[in-house]
Amino acid sequence: MRKRILCYGDSNTWGYIPTGGRYDEHTRWPMRLGELLGDGWTVVEEGFNGRTIAYDDPVEGGYKSGLNYLPPCLMSHNPLDAVVIMLGSNDTKRRFGLTPMTIGQSMMQLVRLAKLYGMDAAGDPPHIIVVGPPVIRDNLMETRHAECFGEQAIAVSRGLPQELHRVAKLMRVDFFDANPHAEVSTLDAVHMTANGHLRLAEAMTSKIREVFN
Repeated sequence: MRKRILCYGDSNTWGYIPTGGRYDEHTRWPMRLGELLGDGWTVVEEGFNGRTIAYDDPVEGGYKSGLNYLPPCLMSHNPLDAVVIMLGSNDTKRRFGLTPMTIGQSMMQLVRLAKLYGMDAAGDPPHIIVVGPPVIRDNLMETRHAECFGEQAIAVSRGLPQELHRVAKLMRVDFFDANPHAEVSTLDAVHMTANGHLRLAEAMTSKIREVFN
């Protein structure tokens, strides 16, 4: 029976190109992950631009809360053997005023929902992998995202991998740090390059195989 993996994230899971548009299916890391895993695996893409862990966006509009959308998303895609969650970058925006710790607390709620509403073919909770998202680059304030994110977003994003690692330990789920692999473009300081997507897919393939072995 094919194993099913849900990749739940924001624009860096959707495949947003730093100059606009969307990377193709052979570049976006979830789709490339499916290619690398090969026969016997199905990868479901669930990326949404601007998605936060827990907040609808007062500027960009509704439906941005990953917390609100996760239960119906899981129930519509079950059975699932693994849920990969890569969120937190949008939570660093100035208008939310969050710290790494408060973002981590939101992630704890998201993981609880994944355990509650996700299930494999046997009715057991899926493997959950919390991913430390790509850190925002130092040149953020020189890009078009400067006003949206604000200078504090750089420091907050730097604190996220460590905090999310702590949360994953507390929740007894797996953790994976995207940063050694997920190259972020200097063009906008937030979104991954094509090479970053491909390298992340390769590293995530190894992580998935490790989890299931």
